[in-house]
Amino acid sequence: MSDPGPTASPDPASDTPAHATTPAAASAPADAADTAATAPREAGGARPPRSAATRAAILAAARDRFAAEGYERATIRAIAKEAGIDPSMVMRYYGNKAGLFAAASEIEVHAPDLTHVPHDELGARLVRHFLERWESDETMTGMMRVGVTNDAGAQRMRKVFAEQIEPVLSAVCPVPEEAELRSGLIASQVLGMALCRYVLHIPPAVALSHDEVVAWLAPTIQRYLMADLP
Repeated sequence: MSDPGPTASPDPASDTPAHATTPAAASAPADAADTAATAPREAGGARPPRSAATRAAILAAARDRFAAEGYERATIRAIAKEAGIDPSMVMRYYGNKAGLFAAASEIEVHAPDLTHVPHDELGARLVRHFLERWESDETMTGMMRVGVTNDAGAQRMRKVFAEQIEPVLSAVCPVPEEAELRSGLIASQVLGMALCRYVLHIPPAVALSHDEVVAWLAPTIQRYLMADLP
């Protein structure tokens, strides 16, 4: 997703504004975790993907800080400390805090094409898809945490819903003018289960197998999508 994220503001815990790139960031040599470009090649001719590991550490730390402190209070310095690197490396990769937030909150739900799915299987197909996505991409869990703790994260989650999920559901909704309402009801169930299972770790929700989650949740999703309005 290409949403630029919130407007950058000076990093309150850094000597340099969050929108600026420090001289150190522009000229400092890569640190020990960022030597992919200069490291000796291994026997097979490939360099170790240390740059990717550094980026992953930065993004994981950023999601933690944004979730815990919100966008405004989270700082480049605190994020770098949690990732175990110099703040200049964060600036080198992402430019400023707004760029970092945009990268940390980028989500692709890869919603399935439902137009060829039998109507009586739509609920089960959706539930199983989202279970697989939550458990294969920790970004989604991280953004769930951010989305329930600050406005910037909530705004990003709403954008994901509007651009990636609602159009897929609208394509199979039997009454087009009801698609927005029905999509919102479905989101309440899918996100509610995700919150309980992957963020709050409520034991009964965590203990359910995929098949059990589908068996419990799919009939409700099916009703929200296809049944007559009450």
